[in-house]
Amino acid sequence: MNKAELVKAVQKHLGPGTPEAAAERTVAAVLAGIKRGLRRDRKVQLVGFGSFVLALRPGRRGFNPHTRQPMRIPAVKTVRFKAGADLRAL
Repeated sequence: MNKAELVKAVQKHLGPGTPEAAAERTVAAVLAGIKRGLRRDRKVQLVGFGSFVLALRPGRRGFNPHTRQPMRIPAVKTVRFKAGADLRAL
């Protein structure tokens, strides 16, 4: 499912009189809220669905597969998702 399909699903769930623009604003608001929560609290927990957690993947040594030269891979922030019990049951 991509974002357009998600908007259509939200529109269908909200009812037949709901315009697509309203469903798109709803999806955008939820995604913006998750981003804001991760930036502020480093964790967003949606009971029954799962948790998004901001994590730091440490830097490490690697190599360029084309030249076989060693290189430094920098540390990077990433988001991890842990599914809740209801989602795992699916």
